[in-house]
Amino acid sequence: MTADQLAALLAEDAVALVDVRSKGEFDGSVGYPCDPRQGHIPGAIHIELDELLGAERADLRALLESHGVSGNKPLVLYCHSGSRSGIASAALNAAGIEAENYAGSWHEWSRRRD
Repeated sequence: MTADQLAALLAEDAVALVDVRSKGEFDGSVGYPCDPRQGHIPGAIHIELDELLGAERADLRALLESHGVSGNKPLVLYCHSGSRSGIASAALNAAGIEAENYAGSWHEWSRRRD
């Protein structure tokens, strides 16, 4: 998943995007100095990695739905650098929930001018 591919899916409201970072990273109150700005990708739903990993395998779909993630759209996850979201994507895929990691994550997205 590239930034441009993700932007196109977001523009068409054709993706469920989940940010697995901390609440502070998501709301922009904390972040990394290597990023030109803080916050989250517009349209993202926040579910921390620990919450995803702490859920029982059978409860993952219900957890996603409780946060507003619809099963009708492709699921893409991101974090700061693609590591945490890679773990989350692997866990969801292992549980039978198709998920893709946006490896560029916030580190890449925060540099977009649009």
